[in-house]
Amino acid sequence: MAHFFSFAKTALKNLFSKPATTAYPDAPVDYPARSRGHIDIDIDQCISCSLCVRNCPTECLAVDKNAGTWTINRFDCIVCGYCTVNCPKHCLKVVKGYQQPGPEKKAVTYQKSPEVMAAEKAKKAALAKKKAEALKKAQAAKEAQAQQKEGD
Repeated sequence: MAHFFSFAKTALKNLFSKPATTAYPDAPVDYPARSRGHIDIDIDQCISCSLCVRNCPTECLAVDKNAGTWTINRFDCIVCGYCTVNCPKHCLKVVKGYQQPGPEKKAVTYQKSPEVMAAEKAKKAALAKKKAEALKKAQAAKEAQAQQKEGD
């Protein structure tokens, strides 16, 4: 009989209190303040400097500057945040939440958009042209100085 009253007390308490669980698919998950989550990137802001790769203790990152890709192996990443601290463009961040589990261990690759790749290519070409012109001017000035010394 004592067990019945104990059960009734618990049942009545639970009847008038908030549920201990959430309606997961319908309600958004509320992550704890200190949860790590996962690394996320704004790939179009990335300048492919590879500082994140050099500072990653688990070597789970890869950057291909020519292809405009950034790859992370999420199973090797310990979400230490070193890559986010060292990113000069602040395009990396630790996001609360977790990746969906999958049947295979695979890396996730992000690709820059074609418009961004074309803009970067044009910027590099303009910079190379400007550098070549500056070298040409410097060489012409050097030759003019040499001719002036010969004339004296």
